[in-house]
Amino acid sequence: MRDVKPLLLNSDFPHIRRGRLSTLQMNLGYLCNLSCTHCHVNAGPKRTELMSRETMQTALEFAQKYNLEHLDLTGGSPEMNPDFRWLVQAARAQGLNVMDRCNPTILVEPGYEGTAEFLAAQQVEVIASLPCYLEDNVDAQRGKGVFSASIKALQKLNDLGYGHPDSGLVLNLVYNPQDMALPPPQGQLQETYRQFLTGHFDLHFNSLFTITNMPIQRFGAVLLAKGQFESYMNLLKQAYQPANLDQVMCKSLLSVDWQGAVYDCDFNQMLDMPLAGRHTHLRQLLENMPENLSISVADHCYGCTAGQGSSCTGVLMQA
Repeated sequence: MRDVKPLLLNSDFPHIRRGRLSTLQMNLGYLCNLSCTHCHVNAGPKRTELMSRETMQTALEFAQKYNLEHLDLTGGSPEMNPDFRWLVQAARAQGLNVMDRCNPTILVEPGYEGTAEFLAAQQVEVIASLPCYLEDNVDAQRGKGVFSASIKALQKLNDLGYGHPDSGLVLNLVYNPQDMALPPPQGQLQETYRQFLTGHFDLHFNSLFTITNMPIQRFGAVLLAKGQFESYMNLLKQAYQPANLDQVMCKSLLSVDWQGAVYDCDFNQMLDMPLAGRHTHLRQLLENMPENLSISVADHCYGCTAGQGSSCTGVLMQA
């Protein structure tokens, strides 16, 4: 896979600083039952990197010391980490809101029976990837049969109460563009999703998050192979909105990789751009978490500030 990092580092992206920390995002490992073309982590079934329970314990101590509100679990498929359930239970016991960035097919995979019921019992917020509401588009991006397996899993979550008003069980879906394009307006697409999924599958969810594809790892390599990397970067830069700088997620989120190293965001993690330019383990920040640190930026940051903006919880500016 070709390295896109040298193409991104010579950047004119504006200087920004971190604000108040509220969310710890933990990458529990790169193991996944799928290998999606848009994946910025390059996750897949053959990856072996998995976070240890010791590192998870350090993360919980950090969250408690700095009074964090949210624990955002990602991967790979975070549920495939053997200590996933232990971490969720411990985090919920601390009063943390736990978000599971779920590839829904894992909920119907052999060996993961009961995972949906566990998430419901722990009142975990599920953020499920469904990059389109049309079967052909999803299967083209994620693999044959993924759409039908995803629908089955999401219906199972609905049966447990997820996505229904007043249930307290939040189910949000995630859309990614199919090609070299910015996401359409989130509000309009959310209603399209809702009408189609309700009408065809009696499927219910709370919100749709539209997320811009980042020109790094697998998606970046695909752009390079097709000779489209420069064109995509031009698209992002031409759609840059300065107002999005105030709300970018790296101001309030800290990203932790499977080994415990810390970054401003998950994208910087994949480019090995460490917090404040120095490789630091989370345990070192237990002694002191500096405030107002400069955020490490490069050209991929235009992906978060183009158009409506993009974050792990959808757009930054509603149309």
